[in-house]
Amino acid sequence: MSPRPKKQRRCEGKFCGRAFKPTGISLVNLRQITLYRDELEALKLCDYEGLFQEQAGERMGVSRGTVQRILTSARKKTAEALSTGAALVFAEEDE
Repeated sequence: MSPRPKKQRRCEGKFCGRAFKPTGISLVNLRQITLYRDELEALKLCDYEGLFQEQAGERMGVSRGTVQRILTSARKKTAEALSTGAALVFAEEDE
């Protein structure tokens, strides 16, 4: 049995740049952690704009549970990058 197809998620706006990294170190010399666009959108809606997960889910066109899973992944990746000095590399979609 094959997995269910991934539901299209609505993300607003464009993110600036391709990566967020410590200054003074070349990107090729850093460990890179991929942050997908839907993860960045969930962080923006819940943590920056202060929406509840249910409201963020409505804006993104997914369920509250999906927002929770996306947000958990995004927060872990962001915390790891900040605490270890790794680069966050932005990607359009999970492949």
